[in-house]
Amino acid sequence: MTRPPLTEGTAGAPDTGRPPSLWRNRDFNLLWTGQCLSDLGGAMTDLAVPLLVLQQTGSPARAGLVGTTGLAVTLVCRLPAGVLADRFDRRRLMIVSDAFRLSVYTLLACLLLAGAARLAVIVAVVACSAAATAVFSTAEHAAIRNLVRPDQIATAVARNEARSYGTSLAGPPLGGLLFGVGRALPFAGNALSFLLSLVAVLRVRRPLQQTRQEPSPSAGASAVQGLRFVLGHPFLRALLLIAAPLNMAFTGVLFALTLSLRRAGLSPFLVGLAGTIFAVGGLLGAFAAPALQRMLRLPVLLTLLCWATAALMAVSALLSTTILAAVPLAAAVFLGPTANAALFGHQAALTPDHLQGRVVSVLLLAAGSVAALAPALAGALLGRWGGATAMLGFSLLVVAAAVAAGCSRGIRARAA
Repeated sequence: MTRPPLTEGTAGAPDTGRPPSLWRNRDFNLLWTGQCLSDLGGAMTDLAVPLLVLQQTGSPARAGLVGTTGLAVTLVCRLPAGVLADRFDRRRLMIVSDAFRLSVYTLLACLLLAGAARLAVIVAVVACSAAATAVFSTAEHAAIRNLVRPDQIATAVARNEARSYGTSLAGPPLGGLLFGVGRALPFAGNALSFLLSLVAVLRVRRPLQQTRQEPSPSAGASAVQGLRFVLGHPFLRALLLIAAPLNMAFTGVLFALTLSLRRAGLSPFLVGLAGTIFAVGGLLGAFAAPALQRMLRLPVLLTLLCWATAALMAVSALLSTTILAAVPLAAAVFLGPTANAALFGHQAALTPDHLQGRVVSVLLLAAGSVAALAPALAGALLGRWGGATAMLGFSLLVVAAAVAAGCSRGIRARAA
């Protein structure tokens, strides 16, 4: 795969000789480590919040509503977060976001200890945290190219993928354990994770954005400018057409598999184990991503990912009533981190720094919006035709992504 071109003002080390290892990049590793802890705390509360609501209200519907509230707030805040990340100092945005999340989760833990945490308070905490997380994550995505060399952007994205899969493995069991000891503990632990993340961001020395030479347009005009840039660039348009259906397919097929396994009578433990197997595939893929990127050019990588994923999802559908169905899905997601690293590495290299936040927010909003529809679609398909048919339906989405990747002029031109 060809390397992204050197862009003006990108990254901090001179582009001469053999590049130093990313593991020796102090500022990137500070931010990465802080977010490892923050993501771990978030994964703990992702499990603890529905358990808490279910314990207090006895209503699974209300527990699900709280989770949906967090997702909805994240989606609504994506575009404004992109505008903020391009108009204001990204380090300060991260600091304010961490301080805000630290405050609300500390408050929730204290109220739980006092026995005064009502449902409205829990919903408010989840919503406030989701809004702050949207701002932080967008600013972090936009800042990556200022922390690493241009030829290390894809590797940095792969490291972040490994972080995501690793914390999704460790966080829920730890959150469940802490909740069993004391229901305030997961939330206190999450507050501590934000404190440590805040310290890490404060210690980053390198600027997280280039100096702005021109005054920023209005907020509305800024958002439109970012959207126009995405829609006007062949590669970024292709990224939308590929990432959105893939994201929806993986989200939907996992949800369909979870429901199918429960309907087949498997225990909650085995259902959870299926999710763990899937996450292990993604984690191993994230570790293998740098080597795979060197071996495979972008069009080949995307073609292999899409067609292999469609086939493996079809195999999983045939096994939809057993835990073995998780194995082909784990194999399918193995190439996912490599594709994400290549695609978003190219995006970071080609997008001007003053548009990074808005472009990232448009891409994440598009992928997140269609993924949010996946559970409802999976439930409808499963209720009408059963788990195997529902999972096969999502494999067709991957076929659509494969066709888009094969026909995309933007992908071919970018890899040339």
